[in-house]
Amino acid sequence: MFLKMFSSGIFKQEFRRQLQVTLSVIVITLSHGIGLGWLSPMLPKLQSESKTPLDFVVDVHEGSWVGSIVCLGGVTGNFLFAYIMSCFGRKVAIYGLAVPNTLIWFLFYFANSVEMLYVARYCAGITGGGMYVVLPIFIGEIADQSIRGRLCSFFTLALNMGILLGFIIASHVPYHVIPFVVIALPFCYLLLTARLPESPQQLLRWGREEEAKRALKYYCNCDGPTPTKESERAYQKQFEEMRDALQQQAKESGNEGLSMSDFCNKRAIKAIVTGLILMTGSIFTGTFAFINYMSNIFERVHTQLEPNTNTIIIGAVQIVGTLASIYLVDRHGRKILLIVSCVGCALGTSAFGVYAFYAEETDADLSAYSAWLPVTIMALNIFIANVGIISVTMVILVEVLPQKIRSVASSFCFGGLSILAFASVKTFPLMMEYFGLAASMWSCTAVSILCLFYAVVFLEETKNKSIYE
Repeated sequence: MFLKMFSSGIFKQEFRRQLQVTLSVIVITLSHGIGLGWLSPMLPKLQSESKTPLDFVVDVHEGSWVGSIVCLGGVTGNFLFAYIMSCFGRKVAIYGLAVPNTLIWFLFYFANSVEMLYVARYCAGITGGGMYVVLPIFIGEIADQSIRGRLCSFFTLALNMGILLGFIIASHVPYHVIPFVVIALPFCYLLLTARLPESPQQLLRWGREEEAKRALKYYCNCDGPTPTKESERAYQKQFEEMRDALQQQAKESGNEGLSMSDFCNKRAIKAIVTGLILMTGSIFTGTFAFINYMSNIFERVHTQLEPNTNTIIIGAVQIVGTLASIYLVDRHGRKILLIVSCVGCALGTSAFGVYAFYAEETDADLSAYSAWLPVTIMALNIFIANVGIISVTMVILVEVLPQKIRSVASSFCFGGLSILAFASVKTFPLMMEYFGLAASMWSCTAVSILCLFYAVVFLEETKNKSIYE
């Protein structure tokens, strides 16, 4: 399946530069994912007096703040990097992502109080919030429409690979060694992105047409001494389409800045509502909270496998799910993947809730199933979520938002995502503590059903459409 994926588009000569650029910018996503995955195996250690690597112990309420404050940082990152991107361009925003990501590992290393862990996780949120705004837009703008879905999905793939590495590293590497290993990634990221030109769309908005032409030639991989006639035609067609779309936009707005009317028309409102609903689904299907508290979840259902081993298995399943999404998203479309994903998440969380109910609330003997059933159900749930609602949401958001408001509206949607993620991660351990794991899972089932209804009734397919459409 994946060999066919590689031969059918992203490795073609004309798209090779776009793939290389995408792989360069998602290095910061990999680093951020390691920071997210670090928490699940490390938090139980920090909460244990005998296992903590620090001079203090984190209680359950402090642990919920360590887990959730990353989302408050996400709100800051959403709006901060949207402002940077609008005022100074995509390239400056891309560089800026490395700053808070580097600070995380210094703060983890020198932490002598829980407050320093809060600040480190807040910095992680700034990186993540900025990343979600900047990278999908940048990749969407430089990518050809035939491979845009796949390249945007690489963002989620790198995040999930980072989370898996975070699970493994935090489980098996000493606490104070981890920062020395991971801090190399943001520095590599800066070196890889230093050579990238600004996006052609941004240069055209600034009136720098010749630079925009050179940038587009670079991203179309036709800037060599002897470009083929086919690549020249494709470049010329893409440039004219881009220029005409931006000129039409400027004409319609009278060359004025953003106004409320840009956000209050039918197309913009529908796009923003779509983004917010999909964001709600991607968070409250439970997957984000599951990743943060995976080890705690498996402890509560008394699995016979070591909880961190289960967590690593789930991290690997995330990657497989994202690879499946990369293969499917430009072939079968966004809508069908979302529908299948919502159905699968509803079934998965309801089934895990049933198992958790018997494990927590009854005296049923589950020893025959505890070694394999909980991890199997969770793995299937995480897999199907990554095939659709997690991976595809980022692709759809970039495609449905009108060009003029894309930066601001995406920061608004991702700001909503961060707030919802904060609510999810802050309340999930408390819900497990006071209402039980089963009720927490069934609440995720209800959200999946609501998202399924929206996807079936209101969502439009965006496969093979130009980003200007």
